[in-house]
Amino acid sequence: MDWLSKIENNRIDLDRLSVIRSVAEALDVAIGDLVGEPTLLEWNSDSGTRTVAALRDALLNYRQLCPFMQASTAEAPSVNIIRASVSDIWAAYQESRYGYVVAHLPKVLAQAQVATQRQDDEQEAQAFALLGLTYQAAAVLLTKLGESDLAWIAAERGFAAAQRSDDTVVIGSLFRSLTHTLLSTGRYVEATQLTTDAAGYLQPGLADASPEYLSVYGTLLLAGSIAAARAEDRSSVQTFLNEANETARRLGRDSNHLWTAFGPTNVSIHRVTAAMDLGDVELAIDLGSRVDTSALPIERQVRHALEVARALSARNRVEDALATVLAAEQKAPEQVRHFALSRQLVQTWMRRGRGRPSFQLAALAQRVRVLP
Repeated sequence: MDWLSKIENNRIDLDRLSVIRSVAEALDVAIGDLVGEPTLLEWNSDSGTRTVAALRDALLNYRQLCPFMQASTAEAPSVNIIRASVSDIWAAYQESRYGYVVAHLPKVLAQAQVATQRQDDEQEAQAFALLGLTYQAAAVLLTKLGESDLAWIAAERGFAAAQRSDDTVVIGSLFRSLTHTLLSTGRYVEATQLTTDAAGYLQPGLADASPEYLSVYGTLLLAGSIAAARAEDRSSVQTFLNEANETARRLGRDSNHLWTAFGPTNVSIHRVTAAMDLGDVELAIDLGSRVDTSALPIERQVRHALEVARALSARNRVEDALATVLAAEQKAPEQVRHFALSRQLVQTWMRRGRGRPSFQLAALAQRVRVLP
């Protein structure tokens, strides 16, 4: 293929995931093989010396498969204690403290599992809801770290737990998690269809929906808009974004119900990402520069900054793009250093450069592990 030869000779940049997916299919490899995922999570004071490996052990523990295999001596914490732990993990994720999240997830997963077996009927549903949300936290973190297969396991188990809770809001939240894990493996058409199906499941409850319900529904649509953009389905992109915008209007302001960070600003963030995934670079630059993310969680602020950097880079404004990434790294070093988009940008700048890279770029390349 002529286009594949151009990519191999650095005549075409791999700056769109739809293109990366096509290359992966042509080479019969996973998307992660092309974008350098997964990456090792660096040890720090939050993480200790066991990170993803400990979480992997927790997810692959066969005792989680059957209730009668649960250790009989395990202590059953109260639902309130687990709720506080789950909230703590999600707060740390939104602060981009990946080391903290991965260090605490195995224990909370184990406690939530036990709680589903040791509660009376009244609290059992709550325990399953919390277990589902704990698995979701694992799925979103593992997706960010490029551990797509483990992320799918976590999302699938979380969805099963959510169904046991009989809580439509939690089920909707786990639908979003499934969509993100499909996105991470390049299954964009399936992720788009899942969003349509899940939205149909949630729509009957919209008439008298709570703020949590609206937030989960709206965020699901935002995930679907990115799936549709990567599938190059412009019609579905607009459908999802318009519906999400109407949902944000009903909600009335930026909020963070069930850790969704949903509201008008998050809709604007996804308009920028969708524009970039569709190749509408000038639109992404124009929209991106006008979005004020300062009221949102750090994770959202930094994710948007990286998307703006991607747009600037696509127009060869490398100095501006690099400055944007470095500013984002100051806010959330773990997020920037372990996210595939950061490495893709740095790899592109290193290839394009003539002569030795600047000190700033070379140092960043080392931190994101593009250079040893």
